[in-house]
Amino acid sequence: MGRVICFDIETTGLEYMRGDRCIEIGAVEMIDGKLTDNSFHEYINPDGKIIPPDSYMVHKISNAFLEDKPKMSVIAPKFLEFIGDSPVVAHNGLDFDFPFINYELQMAGLPQIPRTQQFDSIVIARNRVFGPKSYSLDALAKWYGISLTARADAHGALIDAEILAKVYKELENTAPAPDVSDIITQQHDAFLAHPKIGNDFPYRKFQAHEDELSNHKSFMEKLMA
Repeated sequence: MGRVICFDIETTGLEYMRGDRCIEIGAVEMIDGKLTDNSFHEYINPDGKIIPPDSYMVHKISNAFLEDKPKMSVIAPKFLEFIGDSPVVAHNGLDFDFPFINYELQMAGLPQIPRTQQFDSIVIARNRVFGPKSYSLDALAKWYGISLTARADAHGALIDAEILAKVYKELENTAPAPDVSDIITQQHDAFLAHPKIGNDFPYRKFQAHEDELSNHKSFMEKLMA
């Protein structure tokens, strides 16, 4: 497994193309599946961008708190040095964290995190975990019995990075989930192999019609939905 970095960011909003900025980065190091004491955590001055109330209610970080914090141009080189050439994991990272942080890196005139280093735990979860109604970080943490009490009051980048690392470790130890269509086919075949259940079903020597088989598969698909 080697060295892996799990990270999270907090931002002023969701749209970096419209001026939203990163205001916190948290990252933790895992080596061979174990969290180390080596971590990265910085608050960042958003350079004049006002944090709206709805964003503040998520992370409880205010503009007043960030006034004396360094700007991204100071933090970004340190972050790149911390991650090095290790695989970098973020939850829903391909849709949000990686594009956001790469845009910040681009504005700072620095190299972006290459696609070959980017790993999205939500994509991994969808391919390996068969059962949760949601694949949010909270839902996966609860699925694996990982405590969320550390951020009972608000989200925080370092706290979420640590939770992510624990979830990622569980995901790495989870075998890929079978394809739903394979499960349906297996159960359908098992049904055909043992058509008589109990004592009151008549024994039928003729093959089921195509429309019966089709209806049964449709019924199984509804059960598995």
